Amino acid sequence: MKPMNEEHLAILRRHMVEMIAIHADLASEELGKATLDERVMASMQRVPRHLFVPAAVAPYAYQDMPLPIGFGKTVSQPFIVALMTDLLSPQPHETVLEIGTGLGYQSAILAELAGQVWSVEIIEEFASHAEALLKGLGFSNVAIRVGDGSRGWPEHAPFDKILASVAAEWTPPALLNQLKPGGRLVLPLVSEEVQFLTIIDKDPAGQLETRKLIPVRFSRLETI
Repeated sequence: MKPMNEEHLAILRRHMVEMIAIHADLASEELGKATLDERVMASMQRVPRHLFVPAAVAPYAYQDMPLPIGFGKTVSQPFIVALMTDLLSPQPHETVLEIGTGLGYQSAILAELAGQVWSVEIIEEFASHAEALLKGLGFSNVAIRVGDGSRGWPEHAPFDKILASVAAEWTPPALLNQLKPGGRLVLPLVSEEVQFLTIIDKDPAGQLETRKLIPVRFSRLETI
């Protein structure tokens, strides 16, 4: 059988986005809305997910499922990537901090929508691979460093938005400190052994409001 070409892959991406839309509609009661932002959906259709996973699982890249990427980690299910991005609502003038680069798929989605993305990854092999891949695809507004994500990236703080693709028992204080007043943090938080996708808004006075949405399953935040 001959390999798929770009036209085939574009069709599969479109089908993936259609499945995301169905999933969002089915979860509308929990989410409080039935559709995700059109900008987010368009970015999901543009970014080639098959390049951000190992070759062995690339044929499954456009199924709505997480995929293994090595070191016991996965790239998140496309619906979850789209949902977290929608909840974060990155804007073209904003700077975003990402915790947990992985192989860079979520980074690419964020870079499509935000002005600048600063991403922290604890696994050096992931960081170097993601950096080369994103650069090769023309993403010039993403910078990656190897480090402990719980410490954020203070040299570039404060951030308009922060997204963590790893689950934590509690919100790292450094991330809250590095979030601008009026900013938003989206991350999975563990509550009684169950992870919940959580939104934390910081109002102009610096007060925090936290909302839990849906149960999720992410790798745990690793610290140094």
